[in-house]
Amino acid sequence: MFKKILIANRGEIACRVIRTARKMGIQTVAVYSEADKDARHVELADEAVCIGPPPSKESYLVADKIIAACKQTGAQAVHPGYGFLSENAAFSQRLEEEGIVFIGPKHYSIAAMGDKIASKKLALEAKVNTIPGFNEAIDTPEQAVKIAKDIGYPVMIKASAGGGGKGLRVAFNDQEAHEGFSSCRTEAKNAFGDDRVFIEKYVEEPRHIEIQLIGDAHGNCIYLQERECSIQRRHQKVIEEAPSPFLDEKTRKAMGEQAVALAKAVKYQSAGTVEFVVGKDKSFYFLEMNTRLQVEHPVTECITGVDLVELMIRVAAGEKLPFAQKDVKLNGWAMECRINAEDPFRNFLPSTGRLTRYLPPAEADGVRVDTGVYEGGEISMFYDSMIAKLIVHAASRDQAIARMRDALNAFVIRGVSSNIAFQSALMQHPRFQSGKFNTGFIAEEFPKGFSSESLVHSDPLLLAAVAAFARRRYIDRAVRTSGQLRGHERKVGNEWTVLMGERKFTLTLAPIGGGYAVSHDGQTCELRSTWRLGELLFRGTWNGEPVCLQVERLGLRYRVSHWGTQADMMVMTAHAAHLLALMPDKPKPDLSKFLLSPMPGLLTDMPLKAGQEVKAGEKLAAIEAMKMENILKADQDCVVAEVLAKKGDSLAVDQPIVRFA
Repeated sequence: MFKKILIANRGEIACRVIRTARKMGIQTVAVYSEADKDARHVELADEAVCIGPPPSKESYLVADKIIAACKQTGAQAVHPGYGFLSENAAFSQRLEEEGIVFIGPKHYSIAAMGDKIASKKLALEAKVNTIPGFNEAIDTPEQAVKIAKDIGYPVMIKASAGGGGKGLRVAFNDQEAHEGFSSCRTEAKNAFGDDRVFIEKYVEEPRHIEIQLIGDAHGNCIYLQERECSIQRRHQKVIEEAPSPFLDEKTRKAMGEQAVALAKAVKYQSAGTVEFVVGKDKSFYFLEMNTRLQVEHPVTECITGVDLVELMIRVAAGEKLPFAQKDVKLNGWAMECRINAEDPFRNFLPSTGRLTRYLPPAEADGVRVDTGVYEGGEISMFYDSMIAKLIVHAASRDQAIARMRDALNAFVIRGVSSNIAFQSALMQHPRFQSGKFNTGFIAEEFPKGFSSESLVHSDPLLLAAVAAFARRRYIDRAVRTSGQLRGHERKVGNEWTVLMGERKFTLTLAPIGGGYAVSHDGQTCELRSTWRLGELLFRGTWNGEPVCLQVERLGLRYRVSHWGTQADMMVMTAHAAHLLALMPDKPKPDLSKFLLSPMPGLLTDMPLKAGQEVKAGEKLAAIEAMKMENILKADQDCVVAEVLAKKGDSLAVDQPIVRFA
C-alpha cells in the first residue's frame, strides 16, 4: 500500500480524498494555486505545494508542476479527483513513465472512453445500446444542418471532448442547429482545447441514469447499481439520487451488465461511470463513460456501504476487489444536492466573495456534508461554483426527501448567494416527490426562471410568528437594559402587526412556558424555542412539531427563511403600522438606460462602440465567470451612447457596462 499520495485537485473533492487516505493511514500532499493558499484542503493535508497563479491553466492543469510536486514530496501516487486532469490520458501516461501511480484507469482506457466519437464506436462493438447519430467530426455549420435534418429533429450537438454540460446544445430546427454548432465548437475549443463536434438523436422525455463501476487489475469488474441524475439545469446536474425511482430490477440488471461489458472491452481499472439516456418505455442508450470519480459518488456509497475512494486506492495499489457482483446490495435511499455559489433569483448567475457565515447542518442521523470551504473563506471567480454537497440517507425515498428538506433549512450561508432556496423548492415540488420527471423537469416547471413567486409557503403564519417572536425578544432586552425608573417601566404589549409584502398579520403573543401562544384571525398556535438574540438558526416547536428556520435582523426588518421561502417582514405596533402606511414611497432610480453586469466576472468581449445601433437579440457583451461564458443580448432595439467598460476589465455585480441613448 502507498505511504504517501498527492491529490491533484482542490475544493471538496480534495478534502474528500484526504479524509479516506487519513482513515487508511496514508499521508497526503495537497497542491494549491496562489488563490487557494488558505484553502481548507491545504490545511487538511500533511504537506502542501504551491503550483502557480490562480488560473487553472497555469496551475491545476499543468502536468509538469504536479509531477514536480510528487518528486519534491516523495508522493508515490496521484489521485486526480474530478475535473482538471482526471480524464487526461497524456497525464496518466506521463505519471506511469515517471514511476508514479495514477489512482484511476490506465491511459489507454481514458483515451478510448474520453473521446465521445471513439467511445460510441467501441460501445457498438461491445453490443451496448447506442443512440442513432453521426459519429464523425463535423466541419461546418452547413454540414451540421444537413446531418441534423437527415437524423431528424430534435438533435443533440455535442463536443467530442465535452463534459459537465459544456459544449452541448439541443436543436429543434435548422437555425438552432446552425447556431448550436458554432457555439459548441467555440465553447469546446476554449474549455477543452478540442473543437470536434458530433450530432446524435435527442431522446424526448429522457431520463439521465448512470451506472457506477469499479474494476481491478485482475480482470474483475462489477457495477454498484445506478444513480438517477435527471434533475438538471442547462445539462448541469442539480440533484442526484440512488437508486432511481424509475428503474425496475430487470432494466437495472441489463444496464449494469452492458456497462460492465463496455468497461471490460477497454480493460478498465478503477472507478468509472457509464451514463445512459433512458426513454419512458425503459429503453436505454449509451451516452458516455466518465473515467473518473463522479461528483455524485456519495449517494452510491450510502446505499452500498462501500468507500469508492478507498477502492480506487486499493485497486491502484494492485489489490483485488474484496467482493463480487452478488455481494452488492441496496440499502435504503440516498440523495445529494449540489450547493452552489449562484443566485437562483437572478437566473443562477455566479456569486463570488467571502463566506461571512458558513454553518452546514450537523453530520448525524443520515446527513453528510462534503465541502472544501469554511467560514471566512473566499469563493473565487477562478473555479467552479460548488460550495458543498449535501447528502442524506434514509430507509425510503419519502424519508430521504423529508431529511433533505430539514437539512436544507439548517444550512446557513451568508456573504455569497446560494441555490439553497431553489433546492428546497425542488424538494417540495409534487412532480419531484412523485418521481415522475425527466431531464426537462426544471425547464418545464420553471419556464420563466426561478423567482420568489415560485415559492408559496404552506404556512405563512409560522413565518410571521417567528418574526414577531424575534421582535418581542429584542424589545424585552431593550426594556431590561434601558435603565428605567421603578414604577415608570415601559410595558410591552402582546399585540403586534407583521407586514409581509402585501399581506398583514395581526398577532397576539401570549407568554407560555418556553415561548408564546400566537393568535391570528381566530387561530391559536404554540411557538416554543430557546432561540437567543443574534442566532441565525431558530430551532423550536410549532404546535408540538419540530421546526428549524433561519431568522436575522436587518435594520428595522426581520428576514425569515424556511423551505426555500425568504420573507422580509416589518414587525410593529398597530399604531406604528398605521403611521407607516401614510409615508410616501421613495422612487427607485431609473437604470433603464444602462447595461449592468449581472455578475462578477471578466469582460471577455465588448463589440459595441458609441453611436452604434443595436437590434433586439444582438450580442452586447460576454462575461466569463466560474469557467462559464455568459452572453448578454439586447432585449430591444437601442443606440449606444457610451461604452463604460473595456475588454479585459474585471466587473462587479451591477457595474454599468454600457449607457444607451
